[in-house]
Amino acid sequence: MKKTITSFLVLCLFLCNIVNAQDTFSIVAVDEETGEVGSAGASCVSLVNFGLPPDFLGELFPGEGAINSQAYYIAQNQANARARMNAGDSPMEVIDWLVANDVQNNPSLRQYGVVRIINDEPFSAAHTGGNTDDYKGHRTGPNYSIQGNILLGPEILDSMEARFLNAEGNLAHKLMAAMQGANVVGADARCTDNGTSSLFAFLKVAQPTDEFGSPSLVLGVDFPDNSQTEPIDSLQVLFDEVFPPVSTNDFVEIQTAVYPNPADTEVTFEIPGNKNYKDLQLKIFDAAGKEIYQKTITENKTTVLNKNLGGGHLFLYQLISKSENAFKSGKIIFQD
Repeated sequence: MKKTITSFLVLCLFLCNIVNAQDTFSIVAVDEETGEVGSAGASCVSLVNFGLPPDFLGELFPGEGAINSQAYYIAQNQANARARMNAGDSPMEVIDWLVANDVQNNPSLRQYGVVRIINDEPFSAAHTGGNTDDYKGHRTGPNYSIQGNILLGPEILDSMEARFLNAEGNLAHKLMAAMQGANVVGADARCTDNGTSSLFAFLKVAQPTDEFGSPSLVLGVDFPDNSQTEPIDSLQVLFDEVFPPVSTNDFVEIQTAVYPNPADTEVTFEIPGNKNYKDLQLKIFDAAGKEIYQKTITENKTTVLNKNLGGGHLFLYQLISKSENAFKSGKIIFQD
């Protein structure tokens, strides 16, 4: 009984503190050529005391699409959006259904962004309720939806859109560029006194072969109020660890065998042949993008134990030799 009461109080605190606006600025997008789907966003609410991941309001449907639910957030509305996506609805059909079936009969408070690949073509739709906190609005294109509330002004959305459209690289690069478009003090107006754009930020991308709920790339940062630490800058640091700042197009791919993968207790990295890269570094990141392992590789083969990585199931790895412009990245899966 005590545990139940405690859980209820935690839930109440959660709702009272974060329901009013989440993902104050966010983006969902797809790449119809690669099948990648992604989401990114930020808000001036700290999740430190709630044990929630910064990406909890964005949902990715590998190879299909993505949804972001925000502004006076209600979990059941997000669950309904998920159900409509699973039913095969188009983005506009998802939005229309959510507006017509808001769980509190008040869609004027909600904000959504939805994207989907249908017959190899991208589609998007967004909803910004008239009673969502100002400044509010959204921008959509064939393969993206950008939305925000409690913003400094329309320039935040305009900047995010321009950065997204003009960025080079894969979908992750474009999402990171969009986030940098909102790297302005007070982008979420509530964070003006903190000297930052927000308090938490996230970015995630799913490949077509990923399972729902387990995207290949998940990066997130969260800071307490008055920390005066810019989340988007911190998110960029995590991003640069996974994707070198220099375009990977300028790098030679390191031919690497990673086996077994999926693995049980250990995984081996082997560079076939006699190629010895100078200053070759192996870095491994957890599913949230935090670096948890680093090793200088001097031989053609090295083995990493799962227990040395904390015993998780999904990791990202990066092999890089900056002196020889050589690079390789990928995913490691450990089975139960």
